[in-house]
Amino acid sequence: MSTQSTPEDVYGASVLETNWQLIAIAGAIVALLGVLAIAFPLATGLSVTVALGVLLVVGGIVHGVTAVSTRGWGGTIWQLALAAVAVIAGVALLSNPVVGLASLTLLAIGYLLADGVMELAASTRMEGRGERAAVAVSGVLSLVIAGLLWAGFPADATWAIGLLVGVSLLVTGVSMLTVSMSGRKTKRSLEAGMADSRKA
Repeated sequence: MSTQSTPEDVYGASVLETNWQLIAIAGAIVALLGVLAIAFPLATGLSVTVALGVLLVVGGIVHGVTAVSTRGWGGTIWQLALAAVAVIAGVALLSNPVVGLASLTLLAIGYLLADGVMELAASTRMEGRGERAAVAVSGVLSLVIAGLLWAGFPADATWAIGLLVGVSLLVTGVSMLTVSMSGRKTKRSLEAGMADSRKA
């Protein structure tokens, strides 16, 4: 009995080839959202701050309810304390999203600093490997961006988070479009192979 896959088997098993149009539409929407976020960074940053505040409040409440309902579980007081901290942090973000946006910018600066240092440290241990330079350059860029954000703080808090979110969305959307085009190309190749097999 032959186990060789037919074009129909391959075509039927591939989600990417059959749903490339849906992936393309989703990618275009995500990329458009990224462009809008870049165009309106302050609104985007404030929206992210408010969304994070809501998530913290809801998450804290759920955490607290869970801790109370499972009293037999050790560390209930500690869990309630964590829940209270989450709720307080969420309320603080919601009550003053501009200050919250500045705090998120400081967190972004801290993340970029840590990322840059870690990548540079990793590059020093990659002697003889081709990707060493790329990792080192990435680390330097992270440190440079962190330095620029810190130099412009707090003025850059009005746009930094929104811009970072926008760039992330745009890159994600473009990558989804690229993947969908690859799926479209593969689908057409498989359809051509199916047509040739039917003619034979």
